[in-house]
Amino acid sequence: MAAVDLGKVLDKAWADKDLPEILAAPVSALKGVSDRDGELLHEAFGVTTVADLAKVKYFHWAASLAALDAAAK
Repeated sequence: MAAVDLGKVLDKAWADKDLPEILAAPVSALKGVSDRDGELLHEAFGVTTVADLAKVKYFHWAASLAALDAAAK
């Protein structure tokens, strides 16, 4: 598995946290996800944390479809 540059995917306040803290963090800890985005994700999918977001089946399905498309090219 490729390493993830946490500075590229997390807001600065979260980039130096350990993984359990990041997974328990609100989704707004992810770079580019606002507090309002977090509210909408909660309304739509019941997501409140980064770990919750990782479990949303629709995101898994979309990522799988994108991977299939990339592999076909």
